[in-house]
Amino acid sequence: MSLAAATALAAPATTTAAESHGFLSPTGVEITFLLVGLVTFGAAIVTVTTRQLVHAALWLVVALGGLAVEYLLLTAEFIAWVQVLIYVGSVVVLLLFGLMLTRAPIGRSPDADSGNRWAALTVALAAAAALVWVVVDAFRTTWVDLAGPASGSTEVTGASLFQNWVLPFEALSVLLLAALVGAIVLSRKAKSAEKEEAR
Repeated sequence: MSLAAATALAAPATTTAAESHGFLSPTGVEITFLLVGLVTFGAAIVTVTTRQLVHAALWLVVALGGLAVEYLLLTAEFIAWVQVLIYVGSVVVLLLFGLMLTRAPIGRSPDADSGNRWAALTVALAAAAALVWVVVDAFRTTWVDLAGPASGSTEVTGASLFQNWVLPFEALSVLLLAALVGAIVLSRKAKSAEKEEAR
């Protein structure tokens, strides 16, 4: 068998993921991605519309966990576990500790609604449209073969994160520490004020 014949036989096996199936015949991974995305979107809507702070924090856990599942479905395991460890495991726990230390109301809080819903909705829709436009424009011709091997390794991703993005990563940790210290200071001021009123 000549080299040209072997190349001709091997060519059909190298079709891209976009050519293997059409838009009207989605795979199980794509259906799961869509369903998890709808659940995540619903949890995010409830997070920003509820007037109970603790419920908002718990729905935020659902939204961030849904994003981690989406990353897993896109074969980005490292980013998925970073999402779980940092956002679900640190940010939400810090938020709940802040709610407990500042003695935030457990029930419905009228202060949770600022009355600027239309302005917030306009800004959110504009930001979402800009984000979708940027992502679609950047990855218009890029296809990810979800059935194939992962496109990146943990070593490469970790090296890029801790070489190019180490400063924002550390700035975020300092910001979280400042938020926790601020919550402790506010809770101590409230306790001292209560003691002075009791006297």
